[in-house]
Amino acid sequence: MAEEMKFRHTMPVQIRFSDVDQFGHVNNSVYFSLYDLAKTTYIKEVLGETDWDKLAVVIANINANFYAPVFFSDPMVIETAVVHLGNKSFTLLQRAVATHTGEVKCECRTVMVGYDLATKEPQPIANRYKEAICRYEGRTMEDLCAPMAK
Repeated sequence: MAEEMKFRHTMPVQIRFSDVDQFGHVNNSVYFSLYDLAKTTYIKEVLGETDWDKLAVVIANINANFYAPVFFSDPMVIETAVVHLGNKSFTLLQRAVATHTGEVKCECRTVMVGYDLATKEPQPIANRYKEAICRYEGRTMEDLCAPMAK
């Protein structure tokens, strides 16, 4: 499981009837929709109203670890934090947490890459966005830019 850390961004989620599979638990594909919604709210909260023509990001890699099933009646939140900043990318750590027990049901790491819509090429993440992320996370640029531990 992920290192213990403080997640400043949490988003309550409501499990819908259509999210549950034949086994009575949330289907694995649903987690990615919940994580996408939380990514969007994180970016909006941290960076404010952003001109998406200037800040385009795409997913380069996404990995999830499923620890325990989530059932229809489980109250849940999605926690989101940036755990690494690179020149052209940043890495998000997200967790699906049962609010009534604090149990981490699933965690996900996503590498997001800056993307130039005109050239269709990766582009550096602007320093003003990196600085806003560092302020929000309460961490230094050096800390978030340090090589990630395996």
